[in-house]
Amino acid sequence: MNGHGDLNNSHAGRTAVELTPNPAYAYRSLAIDPSDDVSEIREKYRPFILEDKYIKDDWVAELELSTAIQMVQSKILDEGLDRLRILVLYGSLRSRSYSRLLALEAARILHRLGCDVRVYNPAGLPQKDDIQHNHPKPSNPPDIDDKHLTREQTGIFKQQIDWIPLSTGSVRPTQGRTLAIAQSSVPKAYTQFTSEDEGGRMLPSGNRDRLVDCMEELVKYTIVMRPHYNLFGDRYSEREERRAKEDREKVK
Repeated sequence: MNGHGDLNNSHAGRTAVELTPNPAYAYRSLAIDPSDDVSEIREKYRPFILEDKYIKDDWVAELELSTAIQMVQSKILDEGLDRLRILVLYGSLRSRSYSRLLALEAARILHRLGCDVRVYNPAGLPQKDDIQHNHPKPSNPPDIDDKHLTREQTGIFKQQIDWIPLSTGSVRPTQGRTLAIAQSSVPKAYTQFTSEDEGGRMLPSGNRDRLVDCMEELVKYTIVMRPHYNLFGDRYSEREERRAKEDREKVK
């Protein structure tokens, strides 16, 4: 007890401020236009792009995402900065993989929010060892930049993580990045999607709404944290490592 008869200590919580959506941004799309995209990247890393026959029923286009859209427009695009880049990983190779279907739906939301989204297909990725460093599959991954979206830690998924180099120079590829794990938003994913003939789209549900929440928060949080990337790249252990290296160089 905290002296107020409140086991949850809710009296200490902040008052929530309800933001009013700006109708000018509510249903806008900031997706990369095909004419502005790189055809090779679009073909290889954007399998979430819908075929024409599915576009009219695209539920992602009907989402009210005004706050996040306005943030991307004002903080990224209007400032002439690079779009947020997101690498999407999933952990299954089955022909009808619910992990993949979930990843593609998340990618569509992020794409509409103006992100440069790239989905990595793990098919053909060899087992990580100390020999196959020059294998063409892991030697040509999509760029990792601001964020990562993952589904679950299956063997296939863990294998992708194992292939990410621990460091590039003195910088770790995942250092200072934000991460979203979609598994926590969608339990029983096998019940949540339409048939393959209907596009494998996610059905309306609270789970789908929470996936949207997760992607919206990922974009908002990354925009807020992006200016502080170098702050989180400054770590004691690495400063000590650099200092020791400099001392060794002086001895030479």
